[in-house]
Amino acid sequence: MSIPKIIAGPCVIESAELLDEVARTLVAINAKHGTEIIFKASFDKANRTSLRSYRGVGMEQGLQMLADIRSKYGLQILTDIHESWQAAPVGEVVNVLQIPAFLCRQTDLLVAAARTGKCVNIKKAQFLSGEDMKYPYEKAMESGAKEVWLTERGNIYGYNNLVVDFRNIADMRKIAETVVMDCTHSVQRPGAAGGKTGGNREFVPAMALAAKAFGANGYFFEVHPNPDCALSDGPNMLYLSDLDDVVKSLL
Repeated sequence: MSIPKIIAGPCVIESAELLDEVARTLVAINAKHGTEIIFKASFDKANRTSLRSYRGVGMEQGLQMLADIRSKYGLQILTDIHESWQAAPVGEVVNVLQIPAFLCRQTDLLVAAARTGKCVNIKKAQFLSGEDMKYPYEKAMESGAKEVWLTERGNIYGYNNLVVDFRNIADMRKIAETVVMDCTHSVQRPGAAGGKTGGNREFVPAMALAAKAFGANGYFFEVHPNPDCALSDGPNMLYLSDLDDVVKSLL
């Protein structure tokens, strides 16, 4: 049985110390389980609920910090982009460019990411079905992406809530070889915490196992040593100390 692709890291770059702590944990898990966890962190969160919410350290500083993690720990790196002009410089540093869910139909963004020749991970929009992801996938593949992964992250369910239809995973496996379950964003409660996003991290391990049953072969976890003090997405993030057990359950 092949080892699944696993993506993990903090939602947003808060400090070099945080990145180092998470990276050391990922290296230890990789050595223990024979995995190759991809390090994820965002240099900018352009879609925060409130104007006053923390967005990150910016692209220039953020890319340098991610490059340092790659150099020091030998980890592959994933980060997201929000605008087409960001693709080329980000592609010089990371292994995987990620397209946020709400931007997954933006043709220019997809084409720019694909033209870097890197792997592109496209998150499924909260308003699309798995079958709809055929078209973003084709845009990226036909524009030169090395690989294209598709990621499930739940669908809008009324206000301030998401629900996961796991049939989308099976549908996307008919389109792409790699389908990732975003186990932490799928338990978000968007905008449900007074100007910021809430969430239910207690469901994260079960989301991963349910996705495995439906054929997912990749898993995405936002992790933090102390999620309740995180500067973004704390309520839905997994405790860094719990990641080893969750990874073990998926192998």
